[in-house]
Amino acid sequence: MKIWHTLITFLSLAIAICVLVIACNNTQPQASAQISPDKMTDYIYEVIKAQRKVYGKIIVERLSQANVVKASEHWEQDDALPIPAQMFTMTAEESSQNGDFSYGSISDWAINEKHLPVTDFEKQSMEKLLQTGLPQKDYQTKDGKRYFSAVYPDVAVSEACVTCHNNHPIHKQRYPDKVFKKDDIMGGILINIPLDEG
Repeated sequence: MKIWHTLITFLSLAIAICVLVIACNNTQPQASAQISPDKMTDYIYEVIKAQRKVYGKIIVERLSQANVVKASEHWEQDDALPIPAQMFTMTAEESSQNGDFSYGSISDWAINEKHLPVTDFEKQSMEKLLQTGLPQKDYQTKDGKRYFSAVYPDVAVSEACVTCHNNHPIHKQRYPDKVFKKDDIMGGILINIPLDEG
Protein backbone atom coordinates (compact mmCIF):
# COMPACT_ATOMS: atom_id res chain seq x y z
CA MET A 1 0.00 0.00 0.00
CA LYS A 2 1.53 3.31 -1.05
CA ILE A 3 -0.72 5.58 1.02
CA TRP A 4 2.38 7.14 2.61
CA HIS A 5 3.39 8.82 -0.68
CA THR A 6 0.04 10.62 -0.87
CA LEU A 7 0.31 11.66 2.78
CA ILE A 8 3.84 13.06 2.33
CA THR A 9 2.75 15.02 -0.72
CA PHE A 10 -0.33 16.40 1.05
CA LEU A 11 1.51 17.41 4.21
CA SER A 12 4.44 18.93 2.30
CA LEU A 13 2.02 20.93 0.18
CA ALA A 14 0.22 22.24 3.28
CA ILE A 15 3.49 23.44 4.81
CA ALA A 16 4.67 24.93 1.51
CA ILE A 17 1.42 26.88 1.16
CA CYS A 18 1.78 28.24 4.68
CA VAL A 19 5.36 29.38 4.04
CA LEU A 20 4.35 30.89 0.69
CA VAL A 21 1.46 32.85 2.24
CA ILE A 22 3.74 34.18 4.96
CA ALA A 23 6.45 35.08 2.44
CA CYS A 24 3.95 36.85 0.16
CA ASN A 25 2.62 38.85 3.08
CA ASN A 26 6.17 39.82 3.93
CA THR A 27 6.69 41.45 0.51
CA GLN A 28 3.84 43.98 0.91
CA PRO A 29 5.05 47.60 0.73
CA GLN A 30 3.12 48.69 3.83
CA ALA A 31 4.98 48.43 7.10
CA SER A 32 1.88 46.99 8.78
CA ALA A 33 1.98 43.96 6.44
CA GLN A 34 5.51 42.97 7.50
CA ILE A 35 5.88 39.82 9.56
CA SER A 36 8.86 39.61 11.84
CA PRO A 37 11.05 36.50 11.66
CA ASP A 38 10.08 35.86 15.28
CA LYS A 39 6.35 35.77 14.43
CA MET A 40 7.03 33.82 11.22
CA THR A 41 8.73 31.01 13.16
CA ASP A 42 5.74 30.93 15.55
CA TYR A 43 3.35 30.49 12.61
CA ILE A 44 5.48 27.81 10.99
CA TYR A 45 5.76 25.96 14.31
CA GLU A 46 1.95 25.96 14.67
CA VAL A 47 1.61 24.38 11.20
CA ILE A 48 4.27 21.78 12.04
CA LYS A 49 2.61 20.99 15.36
CA ALA A 50 -0.79 20.60 13.67
CA GLN A 51 0.64 18.40 10.93
CA ARG A 52 2.29 16.11 13.49
CA LYS A 53 -0.88 15.86 15.55
CA VAL A 54 -3.05 15.09 12.51
CA TYR A 55 -0.65 12.47 11.19
CA GLY A 56 -0.01 10.79 14.55
CA LYS A 57 -3.51 10.77 15.98
CA ILE A 58 -5.90 10.88 13.02
CA ILE A 59 -3.94 8.88 10.47
CA VAL A 60 -1.55 6.51 12.27
CA GLU A 61 -3.60 5.73 15.39
CA ARG A 62 -6.92 5.57 13.57
CA LEU A 63 -5.71 3.32 10.74
CA SER A 64 -3.77 1.12 13.17
CA GLN A 65 -6.76 0.68 15.51
CA ALA A 66 -8.99 -0.17 12.54
CA ASN A 67 -6.38 -2.75 11.38
CA VAL A 68 -6.18 -1.02 7.98
CA VAL A 69 -2.42 -0.40 8.05
CA LYS A 70 0.20 -0.14 10.79
CA ALA A 71 3.11 2.26 11.19
CA SER A 72 6.60 0.78 11.16
CA GLU A 73 10.14 2.08 11.36
CA HIS A 74 10.79 -0.25 8.41
CA TRP A 75 7.74 1.04 6.54
CA GLU A 76 9.09 0.37 3.03
CA GLN A 77 9.84 -3.30 3.70
CA ASP A 78 6.67 -3.75 5.77
CA ASP A 79 4.41 -1.89 3.30
CA ALA A 80 3.32 0.24 6.24
CA LEU A 81 3.02 3.88 7.21
CA PRO A 82 6.16 5.68 8.36
CA ILE A 83 6.25 6.28 12.10
CA PRO A 84 5.48 9.92 13.03
CA ALA A 85 9.16 10.85 13.54
CA GLN A 86 10.00 9.57 10.06
CA MET A 87 7.07 11.43 8.49
CA PHE A 88 8.25 14.61 10.21
CA THR A 89 11.78 14.14 8.84
CA MET A 90 10.53 13.41 5.32
CA THR A 91 8.27 16.48 5.20
CA ALA A 92 11.10 18.63 6.61
CA GLU A 93 13.49 17.41 3.91
CA GLU A 94 10.88 17.85 1.18
CA SER A 95 10.00 21.42 2.20
CA SER A 96 13.61 22.60 2.49
CA GLN A 97 15.13 21.13 -0.65
CA ASN A 98 14.62 24.27 -2.77
CA GLY A 99 16.29 26.87 -0.59
CA ASP A 100 17.92 27.88 2.67
CA PHE A 101 14.72 27.72 4.74
CA SER A 102 14.73 24.60 6.86
CA TYR A 103 13.15 22.93 9.83
CA GLY A 104 13.72 19.65 11.60
CA SER A 105 14.21 17.99 14.94
CA ILE A 106 17.19 18.09 17.24
CA SER A 107 17.75 16.24 20.48
CA ASP A 108 20.49 15.49 22.97
CA TRP A 109 19.15 11.89 22.83
CA ALA A 110 18.84 11.52 19.05
CA ILE A 111 18.53 8.03 17.64
CA ASN A 112 19.67 9.35 14.25
CA GLU A 113 22.96 11.23 14.70
CA LYS A 114 22.02 13.85 12.11
CA HIS A 115 19.49 15.13 14.66
CA LEU A 116 22.07 15.98 17.32
CA PRO A 117 22.53 19.72 18.04
CA VAL A 118 25.49 20.99 15.99
CA THR A 119 25.86 24.78 16.11
CA ASP A 120 26.51 26.78 19.28
CA PHE A 121 22.98 28.20 18.96
CA GLU A 122 21.46 24.70 18.77
CA LYS A 123 23.46 23.39 21.74
CA GLN A 124 22.75 26.42 23.94
CA SER A 125 19.09 26.48 22.90
CA MET A 126 18.61 22.83 23.81
CA GLU A 127 20.22 23.40 27.20
CA LYS A 128 17.95 26.40 27.96
CA LEU A 129 14.88 24.73 26.50
CA LEU A 130 15.33 21.69 28.74
CA GLN A 131 15.73 23.99 31.77
CA THR A 132 12.79 26.29 31.05
CA GLY A 133 10.48 24.47 28.64
CA LEU A 134 10.30 27.69 26.62
CA PRO A 135 11.14 28.31 22.94
CA GLN A 136 14.60 29.72 22.28
CA LYS A 137 15.13 32.24 19.47
CA ASP A 138 18.11 34.20 18.15
CA TYR A 139 20.08 35.19 15.08
CA GLN A 140 22.88 32.92 13.96
CA THR A 141 25.36 32.57 11.12
CA LYS A 142 25.57 29.10 9.64
CA ASP A 143 27.75 28.15 6.65
CA GLY A 144 28.37 31.85 6.03
CA LYS A 145 24.66 32.75 5.87
CA ARG A 146 22.55 34.67 8.38
CA TYR A 147 19.42 33.11 9.86
CA PHE A 148 16.78 33.84 12.43
CA SER A 149 16.49 30.52 14.21
CA ALA A 150 14.08 29.17 16.78
CA VAL A 151 13.92 25.95 18.78
CA TYR A 152 10.55 24.89 20.21
CA PRO A 153 9.97 22.06 22.71
CA ASP A 154 9.30 18.68 21.12
CA VAL A 155 7.03 17.07 23.70
CA ALA A 156 6.10 13.39 23.94
CA VAL A 157 2.38 13.71 23.24
CA SER A 158 1.55 10.02 23.55
CA GLU A 159 2.71 6.80 25.18
CA ALA A 160 3.60 5.54 21.70
CA CYS A 161 6.29 8.25 21.43
CA VAL A 162 8.04 7.25 24.64
CA THR A 163 7.61 3.51 24.13
CA CYS A 164 9.18 3.72 20.67
CA HIS A 165 12.17 5.75 21.88
CA ASN A 166 12.72 3.97 25.20
CA ASN A 167 12.67 0.54 23.53
CA HIS A 168 14.71 1.42 20.48
CA PRO A 169 18.02 -0.55 20.46
CA ILE A 170 20.08 2.56 19.63
CA HIS A 171 18.47 4.54 22.46
CA LYS A 172 19.09 1.69 24.91
CA GLN A 173 22.73 1.49 23.82
CA ARG A 174 23.53 5.23 23.79
CA TYR A 175 21.27 6.55 26.54
CA PRO A 176 20.54 3.62 28.89
CA ASP A 177 19.73 5.91 31.82
CA LYS A 178 17.34 8.17 29.89
CA VAL A 179 13.77 6.91 30.21
CA PHE A 180 11.18 9.22 28.72
CA LYS A 181 7.69 9.66 30.12
CA LYS A 182 4.62 11.10 28.42
CA ASP A 183 4.75 14.93 28.31
CA ASP A 184 8.56 14.99 28.66
CA ILE A 185 10.53 17.24 26.33
CA MET A 186 12.31 14.78 24.08
CA GLY A 187 14.12 17.38 21.99
CA GLY A 188 13.46 20.48 19.95
CA ILE A 189 11.86 21.53 16.69
CA LEU A 190 14.38 23.76 14.93
CA ILE A 191 13.28 26.37 12.36
CA ASN A 192 15.82 28.40 10.33
CA ILE A 193 14.59 31.46 8.41
CA PRO A 194 17.21 32.80 5.93
CA LEU A 195 17.84 36.55 6.19
CA ASP A 196 20.23 37.04 3.30
CA GLU A 197 18.75 37.53 -0.17
CA GLY A 198 19.70 35.16 -2.98
